[in-house]
Amino acid sequence: MSSRSLLGICLAFGLCGVGLWMVNGVKAAPQASEQAALKNAYRFDKGGWIYVHIEGAPHDLGYQHGYLLAPEIDKAFQAVRYHDTKRTKREWSFFHDTAKNVLWPHIDDEYKQELQGISDGLNAKGVKMDVYDVVALNAFEEVPDYYIPWLEKQQKAELTPGLVAPGNCSAFVATGSYTKDGKPVIAHNTWTSVISGAHWRIVFDIAPKSGHHIFMDGFPGIITSNDDFGVNDAGLAITETTITQFEGFDPNGKPEFMRSRKAMQYATSIDEYVRIMLDGNNGGYANDWLLADYKTGEVARFENGLKHYKVWRSKDGYFVGSNFPSDPDVTKDETTFDVHNEASSPNARKTRWEQLMAENKGRIDVALAQKFLADHFDAYQKKEEANERTLCGHVETSPRGIPEWGWEKFHPGGAVQGKAMDASMQKNMSFVARYGHSCGADFIAADFLKAHPEYEWQKPHLMDMKAGPWTTFKAGEKK
Repeated sequence: MSSRSLLGICLAFGLCGVGLWMVNGVKAAPQASEQAALKNAYRFDKGGWIYVHIEGAPHDLGYQHGYLLAPEIDKAFQAVRYHDTKRTKREWSFFHDTAKNVLWPHIDDEYKQELQGISDGLNAKGVKMDVYDVVALNAFEEVPDYYIPWLEKQQKAELTPGLVAPGNCSAFVATGSYTKDGKPVIAHNTWTSVISGAHWRIVFDIAPKSGHHIFMDGFPGIITSNDDFGVNDAGLAITETTITQFEGFDPNGKPEFMRSRKAMQYATSIDEYVRIMLDGNNGGYANDWLLADYKTGEVARFENGLKHYKVWRSKDGYFVGSNFPSDPDVTKDETTFDVHNEASSPNARKTRWEQLMAENKGRIDVALAQKFLADHFDAYQKKEEANERTLCGHVETSPRGIPEWGWEKFHPGGAVQGKAMDASMQKNMSFVARYGHSCGADFIAADFLKAHPEYEWQKPHLMDMKAGPWTTFKAGEKK
């Protein structure tokens, strides 16, 4: 490759300041440049999590991310690739092409640089993923469950069974007379299939050159939290739960993973968060966002469909999420979800949230939030039983599964980790987190597959998920 060609590539991706790390398998920059790019970045293990600090310009953020987490990204990518090609009956080339032709043209330049940086950092560590592989990984929530069902309807093709917008997650935000100190408390546990969810154990401390400092949990290789729990240095905390059986996608919109990252990075208020998320809304990964601003003590629910959206706000109240829609217009026009089926996982968990909020009014703090996330009371059966209806989800024990999500009986999934913070923690950019089932139970892949051989096809990538302790993390901490 000529020096002119190399310079052209550097200019195209904005890499000249940090070096183009791999060209046809050969390093094109001296080791000193690599060390400079990584100078202030670091990682360490704590409580079952991997804490990663990255900082700088967009490509630097990505390069540090890809380089420091290369083994974890590679392993998570292989699991996602395997799972998504199996369940969609499509080759990876489809996802790669969708990333290139549908998503990439609508990504802001800042995040194109960061995504390219992840690819460059991975390649520097010997993990061969190009930028479109990285984009497809970032979109692993919105392409299989939103874009493909939309595409099949447009093509009048036979719909792939089980491809519906999933639920995923239990969460609440409360303030005023509901909390112990009258200030916001926010908490969330991530629900997903273990095959991908066991990888959801990164704590990201991100100090970008532009915008706000971000502190969030996340998935290796993804520029946003993606299960969406975090706080920025403007005092805005966010989380969400996904809208079950949502239908709709705009291929000319901006990817959700980019909008949610941009909103966390640049929003200073609830209003700004809503505005950024609505700008170019593509309908992918449609959520009820729960927001808390410790500066004002206000909390909000922002239901973000494609055709409709609505915002509820309060300085003395709460909002809960368990994958149910709240706005009648969203429910009627954009979902097939039955809000009257009390036996469904989303509705049973909503009932339980309402019970806990009423029973604990005036006492809610981080310690209680941890107990809520670990709760095993089935509000439909009115008894203790860890299953798909409890806030700490154990779908692997359920003979019913969750049909609304296309999860068959004993599906290996449920709550894979939990997080919580109060206003003081928001102010100091800190939260408490637990990897694994929020109750502390372990998921052992070999034991599960022995009991449920129908899931043997997941064996190549199904990992153990051993619960860690509740652990406090803070932005800027070091080992």
